[in-house]
Amino acid sequence: MQSALQVMFRDMPPSEALEARIRDKAAKLEQFHPNITSCRVTVEEAHRHHQQGKHFGVRIELHVPGHPAIVSRLHHHEDPYVAVRDAFGAARRRLEETWRATRGEVKVHATPQHGKVARVLAEEGFGFIEASDGRELYFSRENVVYPLFDQLGPGIDVQFFEEAGGEGTQARRVSAGRHHF
Repeated sequence: MQSALQVMFRDMPPSEALEARIRDKAAKLEQFHPNITSCRVTVEEAHRHHQQGKHFGVRIELHVPGHPAIVSRLHHHEDPYVAVRDAFGAARRRLEETWRATRGEVKVHATPQHGKVARVLAEEGFGFIEASDGRELYFSRENVVYPLFDQLGPGIDVQFFEEAGGEGTQARRVSAGRHHF
């Protein structure tokens, strides 16, 4: 971190043990983004009406070059250590997203495959799809999303996701009629 960590306690006395935990967690944030320029952590005793006991809130503000401030929302909990854990977990996720965006990485979702139902063995609860590349893939009743398994028959165009199964590649999330080829 390019500047010193700032830890502030608001509406409560400072705690050396809690500050040590915060410093430890802040040091670990650099694993998720190497260019953190500043980090400010605010711990406060939250005033909650109609509830018994104390509640603690933790808010983290981080700065990295080229991005607006990364702020984790105020995390409340009866235990200040749990509030710190939750706030740093959220900050870590935000830093990871920022770092991926900085490097131009985009989360890639699986692409659905297309094919036709080759045959259905209704009594056994499974069938086979002929994929567009000619391979034959197994699917079970539990993997049919739309329409119902009993409504599928040979020749119906389907969309599915390929997944490794216990006995080879299988078709999962099989659906018909709601896609474009």
